[in-house]
Amino acid sequence: MSALRPIRTVLAANRGEIAIRIFRACTELNMRTVAIYSHEDLLSIHRYKADEAFLLGTPGKPIEAYLDQQAIIDLALARGVDAIHPGYGFLSENEEFAQRCADAGLIFIGPDPATLAALGDKTAARRLAIEAGVPVVPGTDEPVETAEDAAAFGASVGYPIILKAAFGGGGRGMRIVRERAELAEAFAQAQREAISAFGRGAMFCEKFVEDAKHIEVQLLADSHGSCVHLFERDCSVQRRHQKVVEVAPAVALGEQTREALYQAALRIASTCGYTNAGTVEFLVGEDGWYFIEVNPRLQVEHTVTEMITGRDLVQAQIRVAEGRALSDPHIGIPNQAAITRSGYALQCRVTTEDPANGFAPDTGKISAYRSAAGFGIRLDAGTGGAGTQVTGDYDSLIVKVTAWALDFQAAAAKAHRSLREFRIRGVKTNIPFLENA
Repeated sequence: MSALRPIRTVLAANRGEIAIRIFRACTELNMRTVAIYSHEDLLSIHRYKADEAFLLGTPGKPIEAYLDQQAIIDLALARGVDAIHPGYGFLSENEEFAQRCADAGLIFIGPDPATLAALGDKTAARRLAIEAGVPVVPGTDEPVETAEDAAAFGASVGYPIILKAAFGGGGRGMRIVRERAELAEAFAQAQREAISAFGRGAMFCEKFVEDAKHIEVQLLADSHGSCVHLFERDCSVQRRHQKVVEVAPAVALGEQTREALYQAALRIASTCGYTNAGTVEFLVGEDGWYFIEVNPRLQVEHTVTEMITGRDLVQAQIRVAEGRALSDPHIGIPNQAAITRSGYALQCRVTTEDPANGFAPDTGKISAYRSAAGFGIRLDAGTGGAGTQVTGDYDSLIVKVTAWALDFQAAAAKAHRSLREFRIRGVKTNIPFLENA
């Protein structure tokens, strides 16, 4: 059980739309905010949304600025920061960073280091799921370091298999391998991507399940032993293992399966003593359902859950990190029955990718930008606006469009209407693809 530690100042160890999302939540809680930015992010919108913003890193190393643990902690201490929110990606699942924050007397807004170690390593998370009595997809018991190790797994279970970064998520460091001849190149590519995105190149392998739905259950837990689910999201529409469209709740999911996934997610959380927000992901196929992984952090698609439940997940994360119970009036969740849902929400990620050219990333200066809101539409943007220079240094996300309505068809209609109203010139976007998704 944690003693109450009120938070007055929060540093977002991230960039773009998630940093802005964190700052907005903090401002509503009357908390001071601190941003960090790289040389490449000199004109990034997120630095202007915080009360203070500080440059880290050196030119030509855009990722390293957000992975420099010591520089981030030193800045936090110098600026009187109480807590660090890692967002998603970068250091969000790094147990070493969480431990270094604790050692420095800083609150890490997320699970404790031991939990991150148990769940951030995807193979360790599989073992934990098995301990909780949850079915898992056949996979490697330990991280694999070489393509030869992955080949041995492929020979034992048969192809196709999927390679995944053992210490990451968000579609980075993932490759489907359909035959042995593809393995060496795919492994090298996935490992390079994992090192670039997460600083670690360990991989693990799973049997690839064809034509399965990707369902994830949102959890929120405190340090007093309470844990609730906030229903599920269907994230089956993906491109290169990156989620593109997410829906909450899942439209075509039997009630018996839905409830089974909730209970499985809660058992996994209980088994590891989970605290803060997290997501348990499953594959649901014709022959049953399987655990994939736990993402011990906030997800990009958390907006759809917020829209159907009316719960601010980022503010709840902050309050839990202060040591408050879910039943505390500042959070207001005395039990599972307190979480209710209304209607359907659908999120589309607008990116600077060209659907007509194999979704190749596009760069350049945005010459015109007009977004589309209206009733039932929420926009979470991190890049965008006339004059913005889009580079290839970071994720290609411009804005997340989340639509809500009482039924799914109405939510989809709102999303399509909003997408059609967007006017973005100067760079290619994936809007034509989203309009037909």
